[in-house]
Amino acid sequence: MAVALASQLREGTKKSHTMAENTGFVSCFLKGVVDKASYRTLVADLYFVYTAMEEEIGRLRNQGHPVVGPVGFPELNRRETLEQDLAFYFGADWRTAVKATPAAQQYVARIHQVAAEAPELLVGHHYTRYIGDLSGGQILKNIAQKAMGLGDHDGLRFYEFAAIPDEKGFKVNYRATLDHLPIDQAMADRIVEEANHAFHLNMLMFQELEGNLVAAIGKVLFGFLTRRQRSGSTEVVAA
Repeated sequence: MAVALASQLREGTKKSHTMAENTGFVSCFLKGVVDKASYRTLVADLYFVYTAMEEEIGRLRNQGHPVVGPVGFPELNRRETLEQDLAFYFGADWRTAVKATPAAQQYVARIHQVAAEAPELLVGHHYTRYIGDLSGGQILKNIAQKAMGLGDHDGLRFYEFAAIPDEKGFKVNYRATLDHLPIDQAMADRIVEEANHAFHLNMLMFQELEGNLVAAIGKVLFGFLTRRQRSGSTEVVAA
């Protein structure tokens, strides 16, 4: 019997969503403080995460999996856009330049584990990442573009869903799809639990990046103070 999974996922992950937004990296990002080196590391990590997710979900969709298949909308796929962004940040040979951080490796391992042991739980991962990207993508794109002085598209393809012209209509259809999945309440509870775990895995990636961001901010601040001290010394000598 189908259950109202969409509302359960929304309500059941509110706390995790708030916690993710309050991590130092995301909080700084939302305020327009974006370090390019940290950001491109995030793009690389997301590439590995989405590659794993799209390989597993694509395989299950092709096999006609009754729960995972229906949510595997190909127009949501991010791997190709992430490849374009990585080429922008790392150059044409980006494949040899990027590697997953420990937190991203843990995230990828969990996706493959779930796909092998309990594929239905991939729905929780799918909801957490793709609907979050679709919902806040334009806002995050604008922040990143302004903070890093980027053009309209360069390094920002990840946030562009060219195959989804009607975002609102798509999300209505997505929620309806969730609500009609052939699962019982016990499985719905497990999917919500896994969605919260997906938020946790995302937070681990953000926390890894916080050290790089703090170091970058400290470097800028140190440079500012050094210039100020030199300026003050010059003024004293001149006096």
